[in-house]
Amino acid sequence: KQIFSSKTEFRISALKFHPTESNVFICGGFSPEVKAWDLRTSKVLRVYKAAVQQTLDILFLPEGREFLTSTDAVSRDSADRTIVAWDFLSAAKVSNQIFHERYTCPSLTLHPKEPVFVAQTNGNYMALFSAQRPYRINKKKRYEGHKVEGFAVGCEFSPDGTLLVTGSSDGKVFFYNYHTSRIIRTLSAHKEACADEKSSSHTQRAQAVNQFSLELSEKERHL
Repeated sequence: KQIFSSKTEFRISALKFHPTESNVFICGGFSPEVKAWDLRTSKVLRVYKAAVQQTLDILFLPEGREFLTSTDAVSRDSADRTIVAWDFLSAAKVSNQIFHERYTCPSLTLHPKEPVFVAQTNGNYMALFSAQRPYRINKKKRYEGHKVEGFAVGCEFSPDGTLLVTGSSDGKVFFYNYHTSRIIRTLSAHKEACADEKSSSHTQRAQAVNQFSLELSEKERHL
């Protein structure tokens, strides 16, 4: 049953539902605009404008009052727009001084229990940030060892927050200990790039990638 139909002026590449308002979602794509839509009316609620060409990912922060967008802005004079924080209700920019490395960030993910988020970067590492203003990067911790190399590689925390999982352009899946940032296991999942992975909803200790699954021991979690 179709519950929503509308047209946009651009191709959509990112869409996220509001964490507390189930009838509202935000989408972005090949456009300088990100739009909030209402499923009940099929109308645009708000428009968020940034001087970029494409939105790569969208991440709501806890309670949904603010959200982040990652963009394709990587030139020397636009690195301050790689990750932008927005006020959901006013459509105002909260901060664009978040990530200053000259890498795009194809995916963002929020920790399920702590006020932090992770950005996947095309520098072949994942960076850790505070999810509270001013969204400072943790310069002492990064998750590296996998490869991104221009692919839209996703990343995700396990439901209990102890693991950080990412795909890799070489077809592997990497499991990182969130606290130590060390690699604790890899899976050879595909011959081509592994762009995404999802947590199993049945147990907090299981991770699944298509037909591949891995049960991690408590010993491995604390490596």
